[in-house]
Amino acid sequence: MKIETLAVHAGREPDPATGALREPIHLSTTFERNADGSYPHGHYYTRAGNPNRSSLERAIAALEGGADAVAFASGSAATLAAFSLAAPGGRVVCSSDCYHGTAKQLRELLPKWGLGAEFVDTTDPGAVARALESPTAMLWIETPSNPLLRVSDIAALAALALARGALVACDNTFASPILQQPFTLGADLVMHSTTKYLGGHSDVLGGVLVVRERGSMLDRLREFQATAGGVPSPFDCWLVLRSLATLPLRVRAQSANAAAVAQFLSQDRRVERVYYPGLVDHTGHALAARQMSGGFGAVLSFQVPGGANEAMLVAARAKIFTRATSLGGVESLVEHRASMEGPLSRTPQNLLRVAIGLEAASDLIADLDVALGA
Repeated sequence: MKIETLAVHAGREPDPATGALREPIHLSTTFERNADGSYPHGHYYTRAGNPNRSSLERAIAALEGGADAVAFASGSAATLAAFSLAAPGGRVVCSSDCYHGTAKQLRELLPKWGLGAEFVDTTDPGAVARALESPTAMLWIETPSNPLLRVSDIAALAALALARGALVACDNTFASPILQQPFTLGADLVMHSTTKYLGGHSDVLGGVLVVRERGSMLDRLREFQATAGGVPSPFDCWLVLRSLATLPLRVRAQSANAAAVAQFLSQDRRVERVYYPGLVDHTGHALAARQMSGGFGAVLSFQVPGGANEAMLVAARAKIFTRATSLGGVESLVEHRASMEGPLSRTPQNLLRVAIGLEAASDLIADLDVALGA
């Protein structure tokens, strides 16, 4: 079944009670037991499971080609649950260019669990191989990466990790399942911030982990989900499931817009450097062309001459682009990334990250043309 069909139908079925094509929002916190103590509908308490969450998990697992999925209240909650698989006493090797919240968890929270971390350039398989020489529980790959859009070879890195008995987890948020399928490349676990493209409308917070196969890893994640309690509400799940039907259309249109914007910026002398894997001179372009399909994503970054003040001025002059963090919504956003990441940020001070929406590409280009100044 094609992914467009799955996006519309996976996890959805008419309500058996009313025939409604959209399922109701099940707000109940508890569910009736049979006289013999069993749970005839498979749910007993909403922290452990809810019909809306089950529908969303089935749908996302289908889109990623996984066996099952485990939903959380945020992308960060999902990431922390994934890292719990490496505890206690384990070690995580992580892409050095990654979401700053992921790095913060590894640097500040996970050591309290007795878990070590090493950050490496995962675009360099040799560097990853050297890092994996020490016992490693998990290799965490973010590709394309945030905010420098670096592209890592999932298949090559998965082979390295498999040979050393390490789990391979991939943050697939930037690409979405529409453009990249990590399980076909050897990943064991896929993570999404559903706040981004899967939610798609900047109105719901969430995260999800998808497993390639059922077994002890899924059992441990289910236990973490229920015990730690960082679960999405029924309405949050309903909102994300609502948005999945248009995911292929949105992601492909946004990626096409991003390619046009990146091409404009790459040819403009007012721009110092552009980071976008769809550009033929991007160091990861050939790999991205093999590893991704249907587009190169809708996020790009660029540097302007000067420092933070000059970058802030460019963002301030934009009228269509909104100055805000996040990505994946229908509107285009521009962000001075280093100031968002805080004092430990390694992002260049003159870098702006833009998340491209569904506006006309020509309007976005005209807006950036004005924003870049004389």
